[in-house]
Parts: sequence; C-alpha cells; structure tokens
Amino acid sequence: MKALIDFLLQFGHLNTQQIDLITGKAKALQLAKDNYFSEAGKVPNQVGFILHGIMRVCYYDNTGEEITKYFCDENNLIVDWHHYDAKIPASEYVQAVTTCKLLIFSRQDWEELSNTIVGWENIVHKIIQKALIQKLDRRSPLVSEDATTRYLAFLQKFPSVANRVPLSYIASYLGVTQQSLSRIRKNVR
Repeated sequence: MKALIDFLLQFGHLNTQQIDLITGKAKALQLAKDNYFSEAGKVPNQVGFILHGIMRVCYYDNTGEEITKYFCDENNLIVDWHHYDAKIPASEYVQAVTTCKLLIFSRQDWEELSNTIVGWENIVHKIIQKALIQKLDRRSPLVSEDATTRYLAFLQKFPSVANRVPLSYIASYLGVTQQSLSRIRKNVR
C-alpha cells in the first residue's frame, strides 16, 4: 500500500484521512501470467496499480498478428484511460506478461475518490499527462531508427523488463521478427 501512496504523493498532496480513504478502497488482486486485466470489446471498469510484475497493452492488426503497444511495470497505474473514461469498449488488451500483484479500484470506488478527495482530479490528470509523455518518448524513436538502435533504446528505457518478458513480445514492440531480434541481441553482447 505504501508504494501506491508514495506514487500518488508525487502528483499532489493528500492528508491522512484521504490516504485512509484510498487505502480502504484498494483491493488486492493477483493476476496469473497471460491473464487479462481488461479485454478488447469490453468496457474497462477498473483501475490498477502494479505492485509486482509486468503488463503489456496489445492488439491484433488487420492480418491477425498480435502487436505489443507498450509495457507497464511496477509502481505504475494500469488502465485503458481513453476507453475507461468514455465508458466504451476497449480496442486493446491489457495482459499480465508475468504473474502480477495489483491493487485495484472498481469504477464505483474510483469515482467515489474523485467525488470525495479535493484535488483528486488534478492528481489523476498529472498521472495521465506523465503517462502520455512517457508513451510518446518510448514510441517516437521506434519510427525512425534502425532495429539495433531501437533495441538499445528499449534496453535503456525498460531495463527491468528486457529479461522478464518473452522475446516475441519485445520483437513485436520493436516491429521486428523474433529471428531478427535474436540476431541483434547476439551482435550487441
């Protein structure tokens, strides 16, 4: 619980009563490897905070190929914000890459925090803003750089992820085949 509160306090002030309310609403969830936190075609109805493990956001392209959009590891919120906020079915999956321990908030509990805690919306806005900037920073170089440079950048931006997820997911994220990634890794060592 401390990790969640420390995370939230980076984005704004919370008093003891507010912290107690938040911790009272958070529920523990263990998500087995490969299970989904939210699924395409369904309205996302919970917000999670990753205590341990790695999750990924992925989708299937028009040829049926699975594409990893990004990874999310410990001490981060996980939710498909756009679809959650709009209350519309998601177009992507949020999947546990490893066994994950999370603290989760139902939509009702999250909305209660929003309606009760003064400044909660501002904290959430700052979290979303930071997440969007991180996504852009991570994705932008992938478009213009060669595969080796993209892989080296991946290692720099996701140091705790590289050895904990299947190569196929990393290859998908980088936009290369698994065989190409294996060659790149061999040449980089």
